[in-house]
Amino acid sequence: MSAPPLKKPVVTEREARQVAEAARERDWRKPSFAKELFLGRFRLDLIHPHPLPTDEAVRRGEQFLTKLRAFCETQVDGARIEREARIPDEVINGLKELGALGMKIDPKYGGLGLTQVYYNKALALVGSASPAIGVLLSAHQSIGVPQPLKLFGTPEQKQKFLPRCARTDISAFLLTEPDVGSDPARLATTAVPDGDDYVLDGVKLWTTNGVVADLLVVMARVPSSEGHKGGITAFVVEADSPGVTVENRNAFMGLRGIENGVTRFHQVRVPAANRVGPEGAGLKIALTTLNTGRLSLPASCAAAGKWCLKIAREWSAAREQWGKPIAHHEAVGSKISFIAATTFALEAVLDLSSQMADEDRNDIRIEGALAKLFASEMGWRLADELVQIRGGRGFETADSLRARGERAVPAEQMLRDLRINRIFEGSTEIMHLLIAREAVDAHLSVAGDLIDPEKSLSDKARAGANAGVFYAKWLPKLVAGTGQLPRAYAEFHPAGHPDLSAHLRYVERSARKLARSTFYAMSRWQGRMETKQCFLGRIVDIGAELFAMSAACVRAELLRGTEEHGREAYQLADVFCRQSRLRVEELFGRLWSNTDDVDRKVVKGVLGGAYEWLEQGVIDPSGDGPWIADTTPGASEKDNVHRPIR
Repeated sequence: MSAPPLKKPVVTEREARQVAEAARERDWRKPSFAKELFLGRFRLDLIHPHPLPTDEAVRRGEQFLTKLRAFCETQVDGARIEREARIPDEVINGLKELGALGMKIDPKYGGLGLTQVYYNKALALVGSASPAIGVLLSAHQSIGVPQPLKLFGTPEQKQKFLPRCARTDISAFLLTEPDVGSDPARLATTAVPDGDDYVLDGVKLWTTNGVVADLLVVMARVPSSEGHKGGITAFVVEADSPGVTVENRNAFMGLRGIENGVTRFHQVRVPAANRVGPEGAGLKIALTTLNTGRLSLPASCAAAGKWCLKIAREWSAAREQWGKPIAHHEAVGSKISFIAATTFALEAVLDLSSQMADEDRNDIRIEGALAKLFASEMGWRLADELVQIRGGRGFETADSLRARGERAVPAEQMLRDLRINRIFEGSTEIMHLLIAREAVDAHLSVAGDLIDPEKSLSDKARAGANAGVFYAKWLPKLVAGTGQLPRAYAEFHPAGHPDLSAHLRYVERSARKLARSTFYAMSRWQGRMETKQCFLGRIVDIGAELFAMSAACVRAELLRGTEEHGREAYQLADVFCRQSRLRVEELFGRLWSNTDDVDRKVVKGVLGGAYEWLEQGVIDPSGDGPWIADTTPGASEKDNVHRPIR
């Protein structure tokens, strides 16, 4: 018999942080451009010359893209998927026949073995035809069964599951619970050892692909016992196992075709052979998987930018106001310039990060997170600007436009579909904290014990000595640097092209300023630094802009030497950097001049009921019901809405 399920863990804020800290990768065995950037060191040599795929990778990737494009153009009806809120079975089966389920899986397991670069190009292409399909393929391969097994699976597990994932079986990743989001320390789903099996009990929420999945990666808490270390652990679970019930297919603002649901586990027996990694390694597996898995989201954002640019160009040339096309009015033209320059930067960040992942020469955990953060925020802004350029037609649905005889442009759908990207795979706020933790890692490594209230006086003394040595060497290097040399990075100022070298000098100077700001904040707030989330968010946003500027310049120089659009690329990079620099300067100003303190006072008043009078005069249409659904373990009382693809 299995032991009774554990009660929902009750943890303190400190305990929750300790769980997250234990799961993160602590070692830096490879260099990191972004890590160095936050430390005030502009290591252009780590990204320039721009890494390139091999000829074989290009051949294989382009061959698949040609087939995928033909399939999307002839077999995918994005409007139908949006209208019916479902991807037709025949479309999914067609993708299976193409091998799209196995784009990232090694050919020896039946996959296509595409690089990260071409995997993302494929996601961008298919996502432009239907964002729901892009999500299905991404959730299956970026965070579903294939990636965790690729990184942590045993040879036997790979041989058993990867061929299925490559051709026939859809997978899903199950971590979130109704009362557990970015705080996994409170994970309530349990996996109790029982002989050669584990017995799963619990409820998972927002299981993308869960409604149609054949295989599941499930994170569950193993209780500590004799012979069992316990902790959050990853398992591969057959979706048709007795006791697995998909209780609801969720519906959303956008991405209406995704198969996202609520999955309940009741006394589900999972062989110990299906455990991925050791007990307690589940969170580390999840976070490591996301290092590259997050790059699928910037792919969809870059694709959205390309489409927004196309529609903005065509519409603003055709639509006239006051005697000339609206594109020639400065108020509209500035938006078009923003869309064009930012789309160039999005693709630059995506391609650079992806190629760095393929090259495996750098640690890209921060780069991948920055790419996700920057792309999700900018992608949303691009779609919002397109809706504004389209005016009333931007707010009107594609079906309504078609019905009255106009081109069915789904601008409002794009806006709805992109909104989730600021939440998917780590919300913007969580990404700020995650990246900030990595950005200050060098400081905490040498001085962390100084601000840890639980450390002894001897530990603090030792940390003080180590910190003194570190800062004596580090701080002087933040005073002056290459960015102050007028002719630095001269190769980025070829004759007849805009001067990108000036932007790279700005990045170098700003990186040092960013590092000085971080050091000053740590000195000022010490142990309270982790509570200054708005400050940390601005630090990270500055780093994201500097990374994007660097990527844009490096990509422009690459295209100048390899493509016929080098001059145009330089122009776009120049405009993007000029726009980005304005945002950076504003963020630097807001580091020390902001409303953070008074905001906290208002929040205290809101939660204390001081402003309830302000809520009067409206009707709340929300309806009744608990804020968070009951997830008490037990047998399901609902019909199973799991929908196998036929």
